[in-house]
Amino acid sequence: MSQRLDAIRDCLEGVVPAIMATCSADGTPNVAYLSQTEYVDGQHVALSYQFFNTTRRNILENPNARLVVTHPHTAERYRLQLRYLRTETAGPLFERMKAKLAGIASHTGMSGVFRLLGSDVYRVFDVERVPGVALAPSPPPRANLLAALRATATRLASCRDLDALFNETLACLESQFDVRHAMLLLLDGSGSHLYTIASRGYAQSGVGSEIPLGQGVIGVAAREATPIRIGYMTLEYTYGRAIRAAAAANGLAAALETEIPLPGLAESASQLAVPIRAAGRLLGVLYVESTQNLRFGYDDEDALVALGGQLGAAMLALQGADAGEDIPAPEPAAGCADSAPVVVRHYAADDSVFLDDDYLIKGVAGSIFWALVRDHVETGRNTFSNRELRLDSRIRLPDLSDNLEARLILLRRRLNERGACVRLDKAGRGRLQLTATRPLTLVEVGPS
Repeated sequence: MSQRLDAIRDCLEGVVPAIMATCSADGTPNVAYLSQTEYVDGQHVALSYQFFNTTRRNILENPNARLVVTHPHTAERYRLQLRYLRTETAGPLFERMKAKLAGIASHTGMSGVFRLLGSDVYRVFDVERVPGVALAPSPPPRANLLAALRATATRLASCRDLDALFNETLACLESQFDVRHAMLLLLDGSGSHLYTIASRGYAQSGVGSEIPLGQGVIGVAAREATPIRIGYMTLEYTYGRAIRAAAAANGLAAALETEIPLPGLAESASQLAVPIRAAGRLLGVLYVESTQNLRFGYDDEDALVALGGQLGAAMLALQGADAGEDIPAPEPAAGCADSAPVVVRHYAADDSVFLDDDYLIKGVAGSIFWALVRDHVETGRNTFSNRELRLDSRIRLPDLSDNLEARLILLRRRLNERGACVRLDKAGRGRLQLTATRPLTLVEVGPS
């Protein structure tokens, strides 16, 4: 090629529609605008297949085509020589393009018209610059992403436990990448949904909120194990009310009582969700968003995919290692035996826990909390080890991949956010201490 394909990826963002030229078997030419072009790798692009029109008929008869793409800032044009290979109607590439097309359709007022039928994959044989003068210089990058990645890698390498790792990741996204709204979600041991373990930039942290696999940008990125990026706001890939409406429509209104709202921008224009993977399996999703259109490009996606890989490797290295320094146990907070007791209510059906009428947590974290407070009330214990919790049959950890330390982080953060009368603190390597500032009354509610 006279020009590297990866050097013109900004031309493939869909800001300026591409122009495609095809020819039928009898030699009749056709020129049409194209909604979407997706960079696949250094030798392939994918084009959106939305309608069975003249372009589609021509490609099936004659697989050779020409494509002209335009740089959104400089107006420089490039001509690509293509040959059609195949159409994908499911999988990571299709889902990436489907999400992007939804944003483009919403931005152009074509939500009821644009619908992706398939991703047509083409081999690129040549890329040449169309003669002409650039109308404007390309704007400087918001940040040097390679330098940002290097600085972040150095800081993450110094983390000695998961809590510090999660906090440092989100701090680096803001200080190094200028990303001010982000969240980190982990895969539940059941493999059916993700739960929020940390967030940054939101009024409410949403720690403990859940997203099913396949729901929105985050859920699709997890299900397909591929980055999903949207440059314009679209209702199809937003959360909040949409999730609540779906739950109510499916007769799950009762479950909303224990729903922790997912954090997120009300007017989120750009979204990027990157799967966190290590040792061939999914661990979670790193999600960033912005109110600015087209805030995240291909380079941002590459940088966060690399960050996600390092984060996944660090999580596996720290998982179950209890790699914290030996620290003295904190002094127990002064309790008040004369104060009114708090009713801790546990629902066995889903391990949801309430403190009086205030919902705390459910699932594995709920079963951990219930086991701890039961032992505390019944035996007076206040110090526990991670090892005994892993072996405790009452907790029912799904498997070794369901990280106990991550669940304890989730539980500690929920207790702190709620200003609860129960606190969990680290008490040394692989140990934690439970402190209750008010008497606890335990109530077990069996499955209905």
